[in-house]
Amino acid sequence: MKKIMLVDDEMHVLRILKLSLEKQGYEIATYNNGEDALNALKQGWPDVLVTDIQMPCMTGEELCKQIRLEYPDRDFLIFVLTSRTEIEHREWSASFDNLQFLEKPVSMRNLISQLDNYFKHQKL
Repeated sequence: MKKIMLVDDEMHVLRILKLSLEKQGYEIATYNNGEDALNALKQGWPDVLVTDIQMPCMTGEELCKQIRLEYPDRDFLIFVLTSRTEIEHREWSASFDNLQFLEKPVSMRNLISQLDNYFKHQKL
């Protein structure tokens, strides 16, 4: 089963994403901050990480940087979600391989389409 890690400090966002993605057949693990998500990676790896940028304890940006620093050989898709659209966030997200920037509110249709395309290409 395809595993997706969701990280967001807004519980209603996690709930909507989780329910929508589970309906598509994905296995979902949810965390409400970057520190918990980073610790969970020690137990197992998702196929895709979907994280908010602005969170307490550790931001999504810090989480992504830490993952790349601690696990440079791990390559998986990361979606960074944010309601902020400042140019530095777009430039930062473009500096990572396999990282995509999505604005909130997230279109579930768009997210599911991108996930389906990603997994389709992973099989090739």
